[in-house]
Amino acid sequence: MPPKRKPENNEEGNSKKKTKLSRKLAEKIQEEPKSLVVKDETEPQTSAAKGAAEQVGIDYSCDARNKHGNTFNVRITNWNVDGLRAWVKKEGLSFVDQEKPDIFCLQETKCSIAKLPKEIKDVKDYKMFWHNSNKEGYAGVGLFSRDEPLSVKYGLGNEEHDSEGRCITAEYEKFYVVSVYVPNAGRNLVTLPKRLEWNKIFKEFIKELDEKKPVIICGDMNVAHNEIDLTNPKTNTKNAGFTKEERDGMTDFLADGYVDTFRQLYPDKTGAYTFWSYMRQARSKNIGWRLDYFILSNRIADNVCDNIIRSEVFGSDHCPITLFINI
Repeated sequence: MPPKRKPENNEEGNSKKKTKLSRKLAEKIQEEPKSLVVKDETEPQTSAAKGAAEQVGIDYSCDARNKHGNTFNVRITNWNVDGLRAWVKKEGLSFVDQEKPDIFCLQETKCSIAKLPKEIKDVKDYKMFWHNSNKEGYAGVGLFSRDEPLSVKYGLGNEEHDSEGRCITAEYEKFYVVSVYVPNAGRNLVTLPKRLEWNKIFKEFIKELDEKKPVIICGDMNVAHNEIDLTNPKTNTKNAGFTKEERDGMTDFLADGYVDTFRQLYPDKTGAYTFWSYMRQARSKNIGWRLDYFILSNRIADNVCDNIIRSEVFGSDHCPITLFINI
């Protein structure tokens, strides 16, 4: 009789291959923004996979006063959830119950309206608005609001970018809120031209809003503006999220009349990040990037009481950020 063949799913052999793959990836890949990093599924995800409900002892209050001496009357939270359905399974909604934002902006929902989880449909106290990509499982933004906005606009008025579901604008009596997910420049910067085109379109779009009312931009801007905004600036100058072109784009945008509120409040604070790769225990080591921002029209910047990075809250490879403002 011929000798028996070894089963195809040789666990020992597969384990060695996986270990070798992990080692190669760890050697090759820098800590880059998420859409550029190949996730090594053979490695267990660390603390970033914990549910938001597991976080206890977090103080969600804010007693800070703005430059006019006022405490906040509006709380806005932003979170790139890296997949709405996965985020719900990690009990992300428990964070919303604890933070209790008046407005909650989400990016990378990756979920069409037809496939919204039941838990989302059952949420009370919020009006919900979605702008989804034509491609299932890609991009997408959302906005929850306790008060009904005066109007809601989906997209920028640009067919190519709007087909990806990257922007929702809600109009309120005294301001606009924009939930935005800026395109990534891609591995090897293959989509950098698309990103730079977006910058021009978005800048003009916001300018038109700002001429009517102050604007509060909440979102994943997919750029670490300055060296202080990521752990390894010197090794990432040619990687998406920290190229000269992208950083200059942010500088140009802010110069048009807007403020990065976190840096206005905390100009010298280091180690303040909102994104960590799933690779190499980046989050537990705080090897990260600050990619998520609240950017405001200059004329309401002094109304800000605080801008908090909730790095202790898990549920995504990004963490939530919260703006406290009196307006």
